[in-house]
Formats: sequence, C-alpha cells, structure tokens
Amino acid sequence: MAAHGHEQQEEEAPRGDDRGFVGEIGYLVIDGLKQARDLYSVFVRTLYFSVYGKSEKGAVVEQIFLQGNQSVFFLTVFMGFFGMILVFQAGVQALRIVPDLTLLGATFLQLLVRDLAASIGALMLATRVGAGIAAEIGSMVVTEQVDALRMCAADPIEYLVVPRFKGGIIATTAVIIWSAMIAWTSGMLTAWSFFGVLPRTFANVQMVGVGDVVVGLTKCLAYGAAIPIVSAQSGLSTFGGSEGVGWATTRAVVNSSLAVIILNFFISAAGLVIFP
Repeated sequence: MAAHGHEQQEEEAPRGDDRGFVGEIGYLVIDGLKQARDLYSVFVRTLYFSVYGKSEKGAVVEQIFLQGNQSVFFLTVFMGFFGMILVFQAGVQALRIVPDLTLLGATFLQLLVRDLAASIGALMLATRVGAGIAAEIGSMVVTEQVDALRMCAADPIEYLVVPRFKGGIIATTAVIIWSAMIAWTSGMLTAWSFFGVLPRTFANVQMVGVGDVVVGLTKCLAYGAAIPIVSAQSGLSTFGGSEGVGWATTRAVVNSSLAVIILNFFISAAGLVIFP
C-alpha cells in the first residue's frame, strides 16, 4: 500500500518545470515536513518496542557485528590518517606563533574526546552503516517482504528497526572509542617524528575534564541511535524497484550525515552550558 501511495503521489505531483520557483520551494518544504513526521513516528515506535517489544538477542548481536566489527578496519585506517594530518597541520600552524609544542598533545586529546572522534567517526559510519541499512530494508520493501510481515501481524519496526537501533548504539560507541585511540596514537607518532615532541610530553591529559568525557560519550550514543533510525526510515519509504532502493540509499546517507551535524550542534551547545 505504501509503495502504491508513493507512486500515486509521484504521478500526481507536478514536475519541477511546471511548479515554478515558488512552487518548488513550497513542494520541498512540504516534503521535508512529511519526512520529519515519518521520522518522528519511526523514532517513537522504535523507543516503544525497544522497551516493550520482544526483539531477539541474536538479531541485536548480529547487528553489532555488522555495524561494528565490519567497520573497524575502515575507521581504523581513516582515523589513523585523520590523526596524523590534524596533528601535523596543528603543529605547523602553532610553530608560526610560538616555538613551544608541549601542549599540542593535551589540546589534541581534548578536541578528540569532546568532539572530533565522535563526530568525524559518525559521519564515516553514516556512509557505510546508513547505506547498508537503507539498502537492506528498501530491498525488503520492494520485494514485498515488509508487507508479508504486516500480514503476519508483525510490526516491521519491532523486527527490522529495533535490532538495528540497539546494535547501532552499542557498536557505534565501541567503534568510536577504538578509533579515537587510533587517532591519538597516530597523532603522537606524528608529533614525535616531525616535531620532536616526546610521547610522554604528548600524553598530557590535564586539559581533559569530566565534561569532555560526558559530552563525547553523549554524542556517541546519540549518533549511534540516529543513524539506524534515519536510515531505516529511508528504507521503509522506498517505492518502485531497484531505482527506488538506490534513491533510498542516497537519501539515508545524506539525512544521516545531516542528523549527525545537527545533533553535534545541539549537544555541543548544551555541553558548553552545563560544562563550561
């Protein structure tokens, strides 16, 4: 029914060439509001079934492996180079102002713990995990497997979204903590190799406070929850055939990345107020 409704909506909606500029803006606003409504519905139902549902532990463990274990190598390589580049550029710029780099490691660690590890790592996970979730659920929609679940009195949110939601929170947090350690280690080696900063000098934790850790962990949990929900909503709204699956996958990556950026803004702002 949902697929036919989307197809009918696409047929009845005027094309961009016929709507004009004002009509195009209005159409985008209305479409965005509809997507926000659908996303809110998926989010609320996911929370409900996470508490009162009967999701299998095996499905959650499988999602932890798919979203976490299979992303470790990708994030390890990426965050390793990210740490090297960031420390190298920061060291070069700092030397133009002051000749002392003793606080390079402390500043880098604070930025990594409070924001960079979680936000950059989540953006990378949005491309891999988000696309995978949207493609898998979208394929189930176009092959009518989701309709078969509804005919069996099974809610697709409970059986498809909740395991990915729970697994995403655990996997994202664990993988980001690991990738932060990799970025810090690669940054330490870079500072030692290019600027002569000794590892014991670089390993300075005096600038990292409880607030930094709390804000960083909050971002990990928020991103781990947002990416599966946004991607699942994109997959469930798929219509058509393989072209619709590709459209849903692209939208999942874009919307998941946008969700990470928006959450980063609000959590960072709240963190500055609570932990100045």
